[in-house]
Amino acid sequence: MKTNFVIKAAPMTLAALACGCQGQKTESAQKPNVILIVADDLGVGDVGAYGQDIGSTPNLDSLAAHGLLMRNGFATSATSTPSRYGIFTGLYPWTNPMAHILAGNDPLIIAQDQPTMPKMFQQAGYATGAVGKWHLGMGNGEVDWNKHIDPDANTVGFDYTNLLPATADRVPTVYVENGTVVNLDPDDPIYVDYKNPFEGEPTYKTNPEMCWLHPNHGHNMAIVNGVPRIGYMKGGKKALWKDDEMASYILDKAEKFVAENKDKPFFLYYGLHEPHVCRVPAKQFAGRTNLGSRGDVIVEADWCVGQLVHHLDSLGLLENTLIIFTSDNGAVLQDGYEDQALELAQEHNYDPSYGLRGGKYSLYNGGTHVPLIVYWKNHIAPAVSDAYFCQLDLFASLGSLIGENVPDSLESQNLKDVLLGKRLIGGRETQVMEAQGKLAMRWMNYEMIPPYAGRPEGVTHIELGNSKEYALYDMEADPREQHNLAAEQPDLLEKMKEMYARLVGSYYNSGFEDTSLQ
Repeated sequence: MKTNFVIKAAPMTLAALACGCQGQKTESAQKPNVILIVADDLGVGDVGAYGQDIGSTPNLDSLAAHGLLMRNGFATSATSTPSRYGIFTGLYPWTNPMAHILAGNDPLIIAQDQPTMPKMFQQAGYATGAVGKWHLGMGNGEVDWNKHIDPDANTVGFDYTNLLPATADRVPTVYVENGTVVNLDPDDPIYVDYKNPFEGEPTYKTNPEMCWLHPNHGHNMAIVNGVPRIGYMKGGKKALWKDDEMASYILDKAEKFVAENKDKPFFLYYGLHEPHVCRVPAKQFAGRTNLGSRGDVIVEADWCVGQLVHHLDSLGLLENTLIIFTSDNGAVLQDGYEDQALELAQEHNYDPSYGLRGGKYSLYNGGTHVPLIVYWKNHIAPAVSDAYFCQLDLFASLGSLIGENVPDSLESQNLKDVLLGKRLIGGRETQVMEAQGKLAMRWMNYEMIPPYAGRPEGVTHIELGNSKEYALYDMEADPREQHNLAAEQPDLLEKMKEMYARLVGSYYNSGFEDTSLQ
């Protein structure tokens, strides 16, 4: 399938990657650096290497061409907080009742004594850093943004952090560096509330004329930089981020971390905020595509990845740095603002899920099936992999790579050979997917979705997977999930129902409510 999606001006691309892979090496001379790049709401169809002739992601396409393109890469969840929880803890997020989409002032949901991936890297002698989107909570539930925040991301294994507390469309709209708000002004204290507005502070409900971007649903509270947000905020004028400078700010922090730790092994989590709403590209990227701001910020994100790879190459680090690129969940076009993303995609026959059913928020394949590209110059041979790999497995697989043991209690599996392209088929056999507290299960090439009702559909124009009956799909023969096999293969359905009950049954009384089993 090709689209009419065009780039109006060529973005800066990386040329250094042309050196490619001259022959796969089996071991590194020293422990490899690891950079994990997680985009926000980026679909498989948003990356050109997956098949759409779109031209917007030349840097990601180059990584894929010279590295490993995984066609069966999956997140644990169809939304960002649970997905990231799974990555860093190696646990299914639905085992933690707090792992749902968080407000900007919610507490840290990773326990301070919990094993985490960054702690594992610290134990192995790595410098650890996290920049960009966090959305796993900060503090203990009573955050005072005018003081050092504890616990924070540093508490769970990062030596250096510079983070968005939640998302670009949620308050507080400030960066938090090592637990302290950047540019904090004690004479202009910050207050945040997700229930009650602050007297005298404009909101979209009271002052819509102050906004250049308008909400489609929700997003009608505090106004920052002419954009209405989720939640109310007062004060902190010097600390407020500038939306069109966010990508360059986060990239700068990533590059500085790399430069400062170039002489020792490091692990960097780089949380891109694109293409999550609100989508505000820098001036040099505005208008680059015919898909509006969503297309433009994807070009911007791709450029940022290219700049970071150039930076690694300039420091002589590229051959000893494993780069993993993925997304936290599937794509969404209309997610709260009138930015014409849906209308322009329809006009230009553009499908960010590239034929997958559903997207963000959905139990269908498009909710958790995500881009996953792995690049390690001269160590990973260029290949396309059909092996099944879940982000949950990064913890154990990377632990095996650097020679660290991980707890047996994790759901993370050691699939190092899959991650490094030494096995291009096979991989994980079962996975429980989560979308807004509802679960589905994958076994081999089959997906089973239990009957659910009650989740409203419509505002995001995404099929959520609601059904009054069990659904069973053969993902190999029917990747678009159009033919329900439940009635035709009752024995297979019963087998998967039994497997599903065994996998999730121990959590019935732990605060998790699975209505499919009631």
